[in-house]
Order: sequence, then structure tokens, then C-alpha cells
Amino acid sequence: MGMEYEVKAEQVVPNVSTVRTKEAQIYFDSSPGQSEYLFNPAELFLSAFAACILKNVERFSERLKFAYNKASIKVHGVREEPPPRLTTIKYELTLYTNESPQRIDLLRRNLEKYGTIYNTVANTCEISGEIIPVNPVDQSDIHTPI
Repeated sequence: MGMEYEVKAEQVVPNVSTVRTKEAQIYFDSSPGQSEYLFNPAELFLSAFAACILKNVERFSERLKFAYNKASIKVHGVREEPPPRLTTIKYELTLYTNESPQRIDLLRRNLEKYGTIYNTVANTCEISGEIIPVNPVDQSDIHTPI
């Protein structure tokens, strides 16, 4: 038996809804148009993809003894119609690390092979991305897994 997840979403006021799980909640745009302030459903979806990658950077840094001090990701999705759907996702993962290109590639392969959201999306959408290593300025800041 696998893991199970549950969220609850509801409209708070016209055009604004919230989704909750555990002790957290996110407000999002549920209007027919586009809010300039709140996530829309596609942006929430891309956020889940980004969160999956960052969570797995932390997870695999421990398993692979991969040292880094910071990670950030930018995700871009392309929507096509009809029917409306995301067809392409591109990401740029920036890692502040001194690890070798071979070790960075090992991390990338693990991110692509074992990410729950990554694998779910990969079945329906073209995914491409790159890991951009950045040399950390302060070596004492590097996160070294135990």
C-alpha cells in the first residue's frame, strides 16, 4: 500500500478560494479571469512540481552525501488549447555547490527517477530542465549531509 494524501479546498469569497492540509493553507484565484495577486490553478500545479524537486534535493543530498548550501528553482509551463492542458514544463535548478559535474548528474538522475510529482507529470507532459551549479562564496555555509 502506498502513501495517501488529502487536501480540502473551498471558496472563501467570490473569486478567492483556499486549499488546506495539515496546519497550512494557500489562497488561490478561482475567478474566471486572472488575478494579479494570487496563484491560479496552473501556478499551483507548477508549484507542486517545484516543491517536489526541492524536497528531493534535500532527500537525495542525504542519501548521496551531496554537499550544497542552497537550492532554488524556476519552473516555466506552456499551456495549449484545445483542450486546455500543460504540454511542456521547463525548469532551471540552481544549486550552490562544489560537487563535480558527475555528482550533479547523479543527483539529476535521482530527481528524475524518484520524484512523485515529477513522474506523474512526465507521463502527460514533456519535461526538460537543467541544473546550474554555482560556486558558493562562503564555504562554511555548505550543507553537508550527516
